[in-house]
Amino acid sequence: MIARISLAAVCVAGICWLGGVNIRAVIGFDLLQMGTLDFKPNVHPYVERTVFSLIAQSSLVVDIAYVAVWVSGLVFLRTTGLSLKENGWLLMSAILFYLFTPVEVYTMVLDAKMWLLDHVGSNDLVEFRKLFIHRLAALAGVPMIALLSYYSIVCLAVFQPMKTPPISDETPPGYLAS
Repeated sequence: MIARISLAAVCVAGICWLGGVNIRAVIGFDLLQMGTLDFKPNVHPYVERTVFSLIAQSSLVVDIAYVAVWVSGLVFLRTTGLSLKENGWLLMSAILFYLFTPVEVYTMVLDAKMWLLDHVGSNDLVEFRKLFIHRLAALAGVPMIALLSYYSIVCLAVFQPMKTPPISDETPPGYLAS
């Protein structure tokens, strides 16, 4: 029962988290020139400030959803009846997800700085721009590699490769010879 609840929590929080990441990216990249980290020249300062505020707010939701996925994922792995040895897709998913935890913690710190700047700091756009570019260029693109691995996890969960078939009495001789 706990495993099912935690799996449901992983699914709901994962949808919020990955969806929020995409929404935040779409919002943020509207400020930049295509394919560069240069800001568009004719964006009104009020619009730019509003976009930074939207990024800060969505980062809060994304970070909370990530923590929910992280915790409920651990609970699921501890309580599920699935064996990691027989379900390679689950092992691979867990490795890919938890491998990038330090990267996510680092970007969460940057997100928290953006949120604090939005709520407590000044309205100086230069500070927002510096923090925004630092967030996009963080760790030389490792967050983008992490995002690609998260989408790989979705594919692994759907198609479940590396799954050992159950051994039954009807298994042909020599099919799974040890």
